[in-house]
Amino acid sequence: MIPTNTKEKITAYTKELRLPAIRNNYTTHARQALKDKSGYEDYLLALLEDEFATRIKNRKSARIRQADFPYKKYLQDLHREELPKNAQSKIDTLESLEFIKQGQNVILAGNPGTGKTHLSIGLGIKACMEDYRVFFTTVPRLITQIRESRSQKTLRTLESRFEKFDLVICDEFGYISFDKEGAEMLFSHLSLRAGRKSTIITTNLSFDRWSEIFGDPVLTAAMVDRLTHKAHIINMNGMSYRAKETKKWLNG
Repeated sequence: MIPTNTKEKITAYTKELRLPAIRNNYTTHARQALKDKSGYEDYLLALLEDEFATRIKNRKSARIRQADFPYKKYLQDLHREELPKNAQSKIDTLESLEFIKQGQNVILAGNPGTGKTHLSIGLGIKACMEDYRVFFTTVPRLITQIRESRSQKTLRTLESRFEKFDLVICDEFGYISFDKEGAEMLFSHLSLRAGRKSTIITTNLSFDRWSEIFGDPVLTAAMVDRLTHKAHIINMNGMSYRAKETKKWLNG
């Protein structure tokens, strides 16, 4: 059906040109322009500003969705006073996201329950809001993806995507060990980003225990060297949040 009146034509054109904010709000802006006695240029500018703001908002939402976070955690929700002391002293530096601009890594190392994953997701979401491309994964999941891609002969496609992200977050580094092949695949994959793009690693193991994951001391040394070069290494050892909450609950 061919649109005949002005309103139908505006709806049709804005749909075709993919201008949803203008389509939804042009009558509101028209009434406001009439009330303010604004000129045509001011009216047009208001429409374009509305469309631009909507696109920026949608793009940020898409970045967060595409990052594949397991859940949303924000930096403003962190109880900073309960973070380990080293994290408290460095969180402002991390929050600036300067490490992403510099292509530096962040290692969050400490016992379970001290806010490593929350902090990493919070930094990831802030990066998405500032228009960086972010990808969240766990180390076991990443190794599974690499194995599947190799068997399906799509490994190069996965590698190409992986090295283009501005920030990759690898959670649960050290929760499980893997065989020599898995260790070599992980090393190769993370090496694609070394010195160029940022990676956040969360781990419950100190560096001297990484050989428990990789088995091979030579590969372990190479991995530690590659990941820690010019990296921000944050000591996240402290009392578990969950342990604190349990203690409060027991004390009533």
